[in-house]
Amino acid sequence: MRKLLLASAAITLTAGGAFAETITMGVDLAFTGPLESMAPPIAQSIEMALKEVSDSGKLLDGVTLTPVRGDTTCVDAAAATATVERLVTAEKVRGIVGGMCSGETIASLTNVAIPNGVVMISPSATSPALSTMDTRGFFYRTSPSDARQGEVMTDIILEHGVKSVAVTYTNNDYGKGLADSFAESFKAKGGTVTIVAAHDDGKADYSAEVAALAAAGGDALVVAGYVDQGGSGILRGALDTGAFETFVLPDGMVTATLEKNFGSELDGSFGQMPASEGAGHDKFLEIAKAAGFEGSAIYAAEAYDAAALMMLAMQAAGSTDPKVYKDKIVSIANGPGEKILPGELAKGLELIKEGKAIDYDGATAVTFVNERESAGTFREIEMKDGKITTVKYR
Repeated sequence: MRKLLLASAAITLTAGGAFAETITMGVDLAFTGPLESMAPPIAQSIEMALKEVSDSGKLLDGVTLTPVRGDTTCVDAAAATATVERLVTAEKVRGIVGGMCSGETIASLTNVAIPNGVVMISPSATSPALSTMDTRGFFYRTSPSDARQGEVMTDIILEHGVKSVAVTYTNNDYGKGLADSFAESFKAKGGTVTIVAAHDDGKADYSAEVAALAAAGGDALVVAGYVDQGGSGILRGALDTGAFETFVLPDGMVTATLEKNFGSELDGSFGQMPASEGAGHDKFLEIAKAAGFEGSAIYAAEAYDAAALMMLAMQAAGSTDPKVYKDKIVSIANGPGEKILPGELAKGLELIKEGKAIDYDGATAVTFVNERESAGTFREIEMKDGKITTVKYR
């Protein structure tokens, strides 16, 4: 009788999903380094999406997900590669949201993710080099390429009546890719670029770099850098010497740190960052607030979408194996089908289980071009009364 009762209990537990699979998912971000102030809300967005799906119990009949964080440092490709190696080989992750910066993402993909067949979806690695890299279907990004950002930045600058600019960029894949894309676009539309000069992060003094930029001149200075590193050093040097009065601030410069460090000193300066608007974005802000973090932080929405796409693709593929579900990611994002917004991941999973098509619109109205990256929209910003204010979306 005792054996019969134990067998019955085992059957009951199995039917109730007590033995459902638990899988690990990588959260691979720059928790230290020049973008460390950006990382916390990005990580919280990823983990919020994982929790939403785990709590629903609807992923492949009860699969639950455990996030495992890894630090890419943003700037150290060897450290990033070692981190992803740990996530893949020791933690056995079934997918990675990350990397965060372009150079370390390229290194991690080449050295670890692609050889091991693990999907990476980056919310923020924007180098144009990632558009043409042979990733064998294991890489996607929910942010647009900097080739697109360069075009948007050109339009914004010209609309401000600025005809000539000096350009400084952080000396890595992100900075060079954005600077080159922008310079090409700006010149093609009649603008003048007086200088394009790299700066290294981590220096105590940027007076030499600022002097070279000032000597070249221009109506404004484009700072394609990191606000937690050399970008702020360049700004401080230029402001203190009066080298420039107007600054153009791309995505790596647009965080609350900008307000904290410079405030009204930058009033009248402007720039842009990938961002969205509409019902999906509003819903994301709402659920992020309920979860206790700021959803409007740069790349937070893109991070939620990256995690959501992986899990919905798993459901569509009927597998948590990245070699299998990678082929469903684009169709989940691009539809056609019923639109799914943030907070509706359980609904999306149910519809897929029922054999119905979905179109994951998400927090950023994500639609893939080039079979791997979001077309993207941009939030034009301006510094006003010491605060980052929204002008419009493009």
